[in-house]
Amino acid sequence: MSFRGLKSKVKSLVDNAQNVEQTLLLICELLKSEIPYYDWVGFYFKNGDKKELKLGPYAGSATDHTIIPFGKGICGQVAVSNKNFVVPDVKAQDNYIACSLTVKSEIVIPVFVNGENIGQIDIDSNTLNPFTKEDEEFLEFVCAKVAVLL
Repeated sequence: MSFRGLKSKVKSLVDNAQNVEQTLLLICELLKSEIPYYDWVGFYFKNGDKKELKLGPYAGSATDHTIIPFGKGICGQVAVSNKNFVVPDVKAQDNYIACSLTVKSEIVIPVFVNGENIGQIDIDSNTLNPFTKEDEEFLEFVCAKVAVLL
């Protein structure tokens, strides 16, 4: 499956959304099933007025990290920086929160609604350094589509 083909599937899911949570889950499941090195795909969203992220829909192994304080781990850093964060090797990151011992790399892309960072898509990979500029651009597209639902 090419990123172009996946873009049309994501667009279709968003365009036909009846339920936001269900649509986000379907997007997570689609990405995890179609991209071999996407081993865990999930959304984190700002938790009300608190300086923390709350786990939303995801596809992959269960995680204990349902709440992440701003600044902690890769997701928490993106909540503060408002910038994409690609981690080729999680072992090289001081401020990494291990979700699973099998995770070797991670990519986190923020979701903006009206210019505000309201959440992010988080992808863990059990493959070392698999993420390219194409992944980053594709996930920015996904986040822009998701923002329409929120």
